Amino acid sequence: MNTKLDGKTAIITGGAQGIGLAIAEALANEGALVGIADLKGEQAKKVADDFNARGKKAISFQVNVADSGEVRQMIDQAMAAWNKIDILVNNAGITRDGLIIRMKEEDWNLVLDINLNGTFFCIKEVLSKMAKQRSGRIINISSIVGAMGNAGQANYVASKAAVIGLTKTVAKEYASRGITVNAVAPGFIETEMTRVLPAQTREELIKQIPQGRMGAVEDIANAVCFLASDQASYITGQVIHVNGGMYMV
Repeated sequence: MNTKLDGKTAIITGGAQGIGLAIAEALANEGALVGIADLKGEQAKKVADDFNARGKKAISFQVNVADSGEVRQMIDQAMAAWNKIDILVNNAGITRDGLIIRMKEEDWNLVLDINLNGTFFCIKEVLSKMAKQRSGRIINISSIVGAMGNAGQANYVASKAAVIGLTKTVAKEYASRGITVNAVAPGFIETEMTRVLPAQTREELIKQIPQGRMGAVEDIANAVCFLASDQASYITGQVIHVNGGMYMV
């Protein structure tokens, strides 16, 4: 299967660490010019510098995706550097967990602002560029809990479920312009966040996964690479679940 992305340009939000970094690495390995976008600007620059030192082509952006003005500035900078945007990966996201009866309004709003509004702002800014090109790939990172729910994560679940609905709607609106819009919904993945879980909690999680293990960040990156490639040109409005069988549609 040819997933080569030579000469394609890609912006990855939340790209300086975790799943976002793995996605950026995978896209760069396939030949894409990558934009590492992250709230942590210095970390994003270090990642881009490392990519360039290893012969990959990368630039960095410091951006708060919940700020539409900052998102607009990022897209303008990307266009100035590349003259086009082929791939957008909306990966930036946070959690502020708690039972809903105790959840603070500010924690609800913050998670929705970044996970949902940030995705909306980024999509809105690239659509006109992609429509003019008559081509584009938008890949939104949702979550297994956006499909099945999860106690103690009402804000996060609501945001990730909404991302799925947003994905399907934009896919319908822009299919005729050569733009595909899909989502990847990770299950439980080995990241810094899951590595610090108590051993018993990890064991209980793994018992729920038919494959008997947590996923690797590369599992998500591989799915994104496929959706970004020409191999997936007839796939749009879909949610690709990558969860070891924990949730089956």
